[in-house]
Amino acid sequence: MEKDLFQGLTGEQIEKAKVCQNNEELLALAKEEGIELTKEQLEAVNGGYSGCLSTPSMPCPRCKSMNIHRYHGATRWFNECLDCGREWMC
Repeated sequence: MEKDLFQGLTGEQIEKAKVCQNNEELLALAKEEGIELTKEQLEAVNGGYSGCLSTPSMPCPRCKSMNIHRYHGATRWFNECLDCGREWMC
């Protein structure tokens, strides 16, 4: 799925996108780079994709695992530890 999201971007643009911490940064990058996002890319930025383009930087508060899944709920982003099941807001 991630490969599809980066389709049409240069290697440099992909590296910049991977370090974005949230949707606002990703959208700002697209605007700065003059990138027109596809419908699928816009849906991913707006929460349609359950993964995340960047790796969460904080470990699980319960077990300290970095095996984290980030997803968008109804109004905000959440993290879920795939090792112990703990969920918390980003």
